[in-house]
Amino acid sequence: MWNYEKRLQYPVHIKTPNAKIAKIILTQYGGPDGEMGASMRYLSQRFAMPNRIAMGTLNDIGTEELGHLEMVSTIVHQLTRNLSMEEIEKSGFADYYVDHTVGIWPQAAGGIPFNACEFQSKGDPITDLFEDMAAEQKARTTYDNILRLVDDPDVLDPIRFLRAREIVHFQRFGEANREDCSKIPKARKAHKFSAFGKSLSIRTFAGHRHEPPYLLLYLKMKIIHEIGQAAFSYN
Repeated sequence: MWNYEKRLQYPVHIKTPNAKIAKIILTQYGGPDGEMGASMRYLSQRFAMPNRIAMGTLNDIGTEELGHLEMVSTIVHQLTRNLSMEEIEKSGFADYYVDHTVGIWPQAAGGIPFNACEFQSKGDPITDLFEDMAAEQKARTTYDNILRLVDDPDVLDPIRFLRAREIVHFQRFGEANREDCSKIPKARKAHKFSAFGKSLSIRTFAGHRHEPPYLLLYLKMKIIHEIGQAAFSYN
């Protein structure tokens, strides 16, 4: 059950309509790495989690993504309200306008409609959590691309907020993944895999877990990098 608050998670106050920018940002509403898919992914995957901590993490983040969906739709709405037909035609928004006028509809920037096949709910906690970590990085990259294309400070401000939250989500999913791995049954056998031409292994016995050094080093470096990038200012 959710309690809806009649306010956005972060304020959106756009003064200058711009249909060209709206079409770009719309991808984070219903595109392949958008907020609609994210919320559905996490709220579906939560039921397969082995403990209340991981389930709560997915529930919390899935709920927050619904708030981000509302933010993105508000940005698109404010960018397209009060547009003249001349502005719609010049901005390349006419194709969208024919089908939806200026209503909010889930699609990617290229016009591809939202598709639930863009996310997975596998029923395996480690599989799902690693997908979630990758999903947050893909969303962060998309917001990076949007920030490079936009120069309106009224749009940049909420987009920077959304980007920063993707980094936090990535970290929380990493923590949930480590929590799940630490609770793998003691009798589980070693699993080996190859990466960068080297043989790595995850061994679990007597409650102790030896993690692949290359994987841990990569994740730690990635988190440190992302924390620094959170404060990065796009000109």
